[in-house]
Amino acid sequence: MEPSLHRIQIQFADQKQEFNKRPTKIGRRSLSRSISQSSTDSYSSAASYTDSSDDETSPRDKQQKNSKGSSDFCVKNIKQAEFGRREIEIAEQEMPALMALRKRAQGEKPLAGAKIVGCTHITAQTAVLMETLGALGAQCRWAACNIYSTLNEVAAALAESGFPVFAWKGESEDDFWWCIDRCVNVEGWQPNMILDDGGDLTHWIYKKYPNMFKKIKGIVEESVTGVHRLYQLSKAGKLCVPAMNVNDSVTKQKFDNLYCCRESILDGLKRTTDMMFGGKQVVVCGYGEVGKGCCAALKAMGSIVYVTEIDPICALQACMDGFRLVKLNEVIRQVDIVITCTGNKNVVTREHLDRMKNSCIVCNMGHSNTEIDVASLRTPELTWERVRSQVDHVIWPDGKRIVLLAEGRLLNLSCSTVPTFVLSITATTQALALIELYNAPEGRYKQDVYLLPKKMDEYVASLHLPTFDAHLTELTDEQAKYLGLNKNGPFKPNYYRY
Repeated sequence: MEPSLHRIQIQFADQKQEFNKRPTKIGRRSLSRSISQSSTDSYSSAASYTDSSDDETSPRDKQQKNSKGSSDFCVKNIKQAEFGRREIEIAEQEMPALMALRKRAQGEKPLAGAKIVGCTHITAQTAVLMETLGALGAQCRWAACNIYSTLNEVAAALAESGFPVFAWKGESEDDFWWCIDRCVNVEGWQPNMILDDGGDLTHWIYKKYPNMFKKIKGIVEESVTGVHRLYQLSKAGKLCVPAMNVNDSVTKQKFDNLYCCRESILDGLKRTTDMMFGGKQVVVCGYGEVGKGCCAALKAMGSIVYVTEIDPICALQACMDGFRLVKLNEVIRQVDIVITCTGNKNVVTREHLDRMKNSCIVCNMGHSNTEIDVASLRTPELTWERVRSQVDHVIWPDGKRIVLLAEGRLLNLSCSTVPTFVLSITATTQALALIELYNAPEGRYKQDVYLLPKKMDEYVASLHLPTFDAHLTELTDEQAKYLGLNKNGPFKPNYYRY
């Protein structure tokens, strides 16, 4: 019991410090970062062991070595490795498909010879992905795709086990690009695969080291923003290697967006505000997969839910699911919570914020940090009061206040955690996309953006079924012939909507 108690005390002391700090620089980063962060903006405040005694020293100025004598990494504090290892082991329990992939493919090493440079959130879950890629034969170098999302102890555990990791929580703009450069620009090591989240790594290589693409076999990208950038490159004829759009695969869209948000919306709101949901009036802006998940969870808790939508098809779905479809202006004075899930900009404007009732909670679940016009609230007549980590009260001259969560950044990654099981589905999809692109025969993929083959989507899903002791029905030869299908799939045409 001793170590865990010690850990809790350290966390508590550190969290108290965090509550008392007024953030002055958050949200004032350059446009390039805010665009690239839009898919999963901000960081996880999940229990994180942090030794605050050396907070003032930049990791770039420290000389650190792991127990094997290697210094090819840059993390906050290598001494935190033991705590990080525990986090990774806990995550492994909820990531059955990646563990199954390790078991099945360790013998044949489908990524032998692969040199993967990665830029993702560095959490316990991505650590399981990285170690799986290593077990499948790949060499990896890694940076963080977000300046806040790194769990320092996990980065330390990866560095200790020999992964060149360059990341820490609270990097500056300059640190961010320095870390990416340290991953890519290393003597005697040339990447041949890219795993990206947000497109920053791909952008950096295009900008600084375009010749590297001669050796790169493919890019795997998992965010809305990064995929958008890839399609732009492809349209302009500038994409010089095949790329796999993991973001729009069924297993990513349905599970990461719908089921994950259905659980994490309540978690994020509860942890930050301790609120009760029963009877509360909530407006959810956007009824895509994220909005559907949020609405389902809040309705189940007894909230009265309104929906805003621009798309008549999504709007009709909201109506059929029993939600009132409104314009934001119609309900803004009466609702207790406003949640944005659109990926758009200025969905909640200063005019809306002025008309909200006292103590209205405002938060964003969409992939972009532009949905709530937070910049308009940084004016002299309004007072900002930090009441706890990631919770600000913005107070009007007449005493009215709104409760702004995570400064309008992604609520679940900022204020709670994302269910590990869901990340297992996404990470397995990424691993299979890397295996597919790396092993594809010459000419199968051209210099374009591809969706993951449906057979692989089905395979990812099948790897997660044993967790539920679920038994799939198998087609008879006669049934397969009748449906015109292969007995082993794929079972749906590409145009099928799940």
